[in-house]
Amino acid sequence: MKYIKTPIEGLFEIEPQLFGDERGYFFESFKADEFKQNVANVDFVQDNQSYSTKGVLRGLHFQKGESAQGKLVRALSGKILDVAVDLRPESETFGEHYSVILDSEKHNMFYVPEGFAHGFYVIEDAIFTYKCTNYFNKAAEGSLLWNDKDLNIQWNTESPSLSEKDENAETLADFKLSIGK
Repeated sequence: MKYIKTPIEGLFEIEPQLFGDERGYFFESFKADEFKQNVANVDFVQDNQSYSTKGVLRGLHFQKGESAQGKLVRALSGKILDVAVDLRPESETFGEHYSVILDSEKHNMFYVPEGFAHGFYVIEDAIFTYKCTNYFNKAAEGSLLWNDKDLNIQWNTESPSLSEKDENAETLADFKLSIGK
């Protein structure tokens, strides 16, 4: 596997090595020892999967405090624009974001550590899967507004399909106030 560092500390794009012939292909999608050596020493405790149609935007979601989750995400089918926003108060890149196209034909993955908001926009109908380092805790969930001008994320859409929760999410300025920053 190829582990690609991004400009934001802790975020990695991961590209597996494919072995293929006329019958199909094979690749290792996760190896704990390699992951711990190259990315982060974490244990994944929960796997999630969702299906979304083209035009859906989910996020930017995060878990607060002790419930913070790291995620290893990928598209099993389709294509998505995946985005992570650094919410670590002590980080030099606090409030900055990074995005990557996750493509089921490329089989690439994205590691988003604890302390980030995460979301994605569906470019092609997609099955999305992710491993989490912590269990979901409804009482600790938070969400940043997808089109917050302070974040300036280029989603390449003006009117995505959103949940009510995502339509009414807080701004980065509100989040900063809530943590005293």
